[in-house]
Amino acid sequence: MEVKKTKRADLEGGKAPSFLMGIIIGCAVLFVGFEWGTQDVQVVGDSGIAEIIAEEDIEITRPEDAPPPPPPPPAPVATEVLNVVEDNVELEQQEIITTEDTQTAAQVQTYVAPAAAIQEEEEESAQQIFTIVEENPAFPGGEGELLKYLSSSIKYPVIAQENGIQGRVTCSFVVNRDGSVVDAEVVRGVDPSLDKEALRVIGLMPKWSPGKQRGKPVRVRFMMPVTFRLQ
Repeated sequence: MEVKKTKRADLEGGKAPSFLMGIIIGCAVLFVGFEWGTQDVQVVGDSGIAEIIAEEDIEITRPEDAPPPPPPPPAPVATEVLNVVEDNVELEQQEIITTEDTQTAAQVQTYVAPAAAIQEEEEESAQQIFTIVEENPAFPGGEGELLKYLSSSIKYPVIAQENGIQGRVTCSFVVNRDGSVVDAEVVRGVDPSLDKEALRVIGLMPKWSPGKQRGKPVRVRFMMPVTFRLQ
């Protein structure tokens, strides 16, 4: 037997019209939504700046060209004045001095130091005491005679002999320009009695040959050891 379906039981018959109706309604809703959300936008320009520029006319000025400086005054022209004289007028002769004449005179003239300056220089050199000179002062007869003088003149102090004191006393003294011996002093002593005896012997020495510097006698400080030895 063939099975027959009724129109009520047919579910596929109303499906297509319902689908189309849904599409139409959805498109209508979208269209209404777009139309409702659109607003007119007006662009308002700021005319304040334009009005200010229009009201205030700014005048553009340019610096005027400065006039050129006036030209400098012309320099005065020196005019040479020529004195015209007659042939029979005698002129005074003038001596013309050249540089060669002045140089020759300068070579001929010699510097002469004042007498006062020379005397002052001599006095300073006379008072100056040298320690190193070109020619040292010397005892009359040389070093041999000096040793003989010391051995014959020294008297050994009794106190030093009793105590067994001996040694070398180093003394210094100044030989003047005339050879005299002054300003004797002990540089390195041993005993007061020996130091005193060494100064006594030096003070009694005869005049020495003075030391010389540049060929002239000068004052020289001389160092000399005096040895005391017990036998």
